[in-house]
Amino acid sequence: MISNPMKRELVSIPENPIPEGARVDYVLTPDGVCLRTAHWRPSVFENGKVVLLLQGRTEFIERYAETAHYLLMRGFHVVAFDWRGQGGSERLLPNPAKGHVDHFDDYLLDLDTVITSVITPLGNMPRIALAHSMGGAVLMRAVKRDGNAFERCVLSAPMIGLSMVKRPKIVHFAARLLKALGLSFRYVPGGTDGATFDFSDNPLTRDEARHSIARKVFSVAPELAIGSPTIGWASTSFDAMAALQDPSFPASITTPILVIAGPDDRITSTPVAKAFATRLPNGRFLAIPGSEHEVLLEIEPVRAAFWAAFDAFVSPI
Repeated sequence: MISNPMKRELVSIPENPIPEGARVDYVLTPDGVCLRTAHWRPSVFENGKVVLLLQGRTEFIERYAETAHYLLMRGFHVVAFDWRGQGGSERLLPNPAKGHVDHFDDYLLDLDTVITSVITPLGNMPRIALAHSMGGAVLMRAVKRDGNAFERCVLSAPMIGLSMVKRPKIVHFAARLLKALGLSFRYVPGGTDGATFDFSDNPLTRDEARHSIARKVFSVAPELAIGSPTIGWASTSFDAMAALQDPSFPASITTPILVIAGPDDRITSTPVAKAFATRLPNGRFLAIPGSEHEVLLEIEPVRAAFWAAFDAFVSPI
């Protein structure tokens, strides 16, 4: 493994203040990868429940500071962590900017480790998972394996299919071929170390202030950034998405799940996510007009719609 500098404190900037009281720890997965984790206890009141945040590709704990604040104000314990190969967790290649994973289910090792090391010690409280993009794909594999892992799951723009790829079957075949040729650690064609989009016509959010958070955090802590994915990441991720799109996959998941996405998401495919949700025995789907890919970092009307749906969905437990 290739370590990046480990930070014991979260990076707080005026535009993105970190909620007070975070306990930051590092946990070791069964295959020896060091993950950065954070846990907040609510200070106003406790509702006896915990929310686990599962971020998307390229993301990091600090990006969810505002989300953590909203959850804490609702009385939840909040747990967040960085997936292997990104944020403040251990990097897997000599070039730390490359977004890489050997096998998609390696992310399940990360999830299992955080549950065992951070959430289980909190006691027998109801567990809610809030997952974005790639995090949603990992989460769905986890709840298919264990239907009792979470009482409720909320997915934001889950990575079940990609709208940014026009011919996914061809791209999937090409990625698998290039991986078989020994090019797994190379960037996908056109990939770079660049970690952020310019705001103009970006596919992430219409909120300029929230869009700028990543760039401003990276100016203070550049080691948290990663760039484009590798061929190996693309190949194994397309394998995972293909499995998720099999109608039998969601049909076997019994956990109540709410899927939320923008109708015109330019990163992940909203029609594919909607089809997945309709096949879930206990699934619901909500389209929020005007949202780009980052629902939780969007303009206020989008965020208000998200939080209203979130509150209604998790309140029964």
